[in-house]
Amino acid sequence: MSFTCPLCHAPLRRTEASFICPQRHQFDLAKEGYVNLLPVQHKRSREPGDSAEMMQARRAFLDAGHYQPLREAISQQLEMRLPASAQALLDIGCGEGYYTHAFAQTASHHGAQTFGLDVSKAAIRAAAKRYPQVTFCVASSHRLPFEDSSMDAVVRIYAPCSAQELARVVKPGGWVITAAPGPQHLKALKGLIYDEVQLHALQTEEITGFTLRDHIALGYIMNLSGKEAVALLQMTPFAWRAKPAVWEELEKMTQFACETDFSIQCWQRDA
Repeated sequence: MSFTCPLCHAPLRRTEASFICPQRHQFDLAKEGYVNLLPVQHKRSREPGDSAEMMQARRAFLDAGHYQPLREAISQQLEMRLPASAQALLDIGCGEGYYTHAFAQTASHHGAQTFGLDVSKAAIRAAAKRYPQVTFCVASSHRLPFEDSSMDAVVRIYAPCSAQELARVVKPGGWVITAAPGPQHLKALKGLIYDEVQLHALQTEEITGFTLRDHIALGYIMNLSGKEAVALLQMTPFAWRAKPAVWEELEKMTQFACETDFSIQCWQRDA
């Protein structure tokens, strides 16, 4: 399978160096192998998504293996739930591809093609360069460039996406697997920034058109170096609240113990 045009929603046909729809809208392949399907009129800022600096911090932290248990837990769910005849898997908000390439290995056991989508061009460029076995695109998670009922499974780690779009692209009986922070997630890191730490609210999401089949709680302690703790802080949405003294304190630490708390949910598309 391939993409659909973000302008007219017709199927895109791949040529040697581009994707073209019947209306002659053309989207060229970058040298790294990804395609940009985010028209300027769909952008909310000039360079949406993570910057190159944020992406590099995220990659350094993830490559150290601190979130590997989360990746393995989701891969296990995909292995259990993808049908033998699966054709396509999508990772929404895939970033630099740390999770996506592992999901692609699982999907390949079922003969399925794996797609990675993110709004950040810097992240997708890095992902495509490292993981050529995945088909990557720059695109909006609110306008998924895929045909109706084309995905056997969608993974969404922290990434936003409308329930309507998920219901449109996931096949009847297919799966959406989400990961979100649990109440205790990164509590120690928050304690360095806020006078009063607010725990994450329990995940109460409902996805219209899907039934929740399983909920897995995953938590463990990470023992980080100061450099790794700084990279972790750079990845978080509360980094901008950290005063310079917090960054300096973290960087000087020889070890920083920080808890993880992930909430994994498995949703099945209603028939």
